[in-house]
Amino acid sequence: MSTLEEWTAVVRTELGLDPGPLSMSEVRIVLDLGRDVAHAVDRVATPVTAYLLGLAVGRGLDLSDASERVRALAAGWAESTEPDAKREGLQTNYGPLTRPVVTGRARAALRHSG
Repeated sequence: MSTLEEWTAVVRTELGLDPGPLSMSEVRIVLDLGRDVAHAVDRVATPVTAYLLGLAVGRGLDLSDASERVRALAAGWAESTEPDAKREGLQTNYGPLTRPVVTGRARAALRHSG
């Protein structure tokens, strides 16, 4: 058993979740999403995004679908951010977080979110 498998099994047990190991496909989905968010948005957005993904899956969304939706948002964020543009938004210790141009599926998702 790898360190990652051991760690996630212990954490799941501690949190009262099914103590069985995560499948490698589940692990890959979360790690790929983290990589994409770190590169397209900001490194500090990665753990918070993983937490939000977990909340969504815990509330019934499919992991693959939820991950793809967030990856699309991250890709749109990267495309809408220009280096020389005036940056506005939430200030963090690592710099400002800016808002992406939200279009298509993401806009519809925002309209239908509670």
